[in-house]
Amino acid sequence: MIRRRVVVHGGVQGVGFRYSARFEAERVGVAGWIRNRSDGTVEAEIEGDAASVQEMLDWLSRGPRGARVIGVETDDIEVVGEHGFRVIG
Repeated sequence: MIRRRVVVHGGVQGVGFRYSARFEAERVGVAGWIRNRSDGTVEAEIEGDAASVQEMLDWLSRGPRGARVIGVETDDIEVVGEHGFRVIG
């Protein structure tokens, strides 16, 4: 199991990014959360096996239709054993 903190930059708010991400997280089988930040970015923490986390990172680098992702920051963080994926805020 691994966990990553992700900040997605670009036109990522107001396009259904968080709810699309929740659907994608459930599809690939990762846990964690996602939220909008006041600076216009979207922040997420995702946890799961390496292949599933990578699949989710690939999706976050594209986003849903209507999003315009221009950059993604990723940091390794400690696994917390989270279950489910939720939208915050």
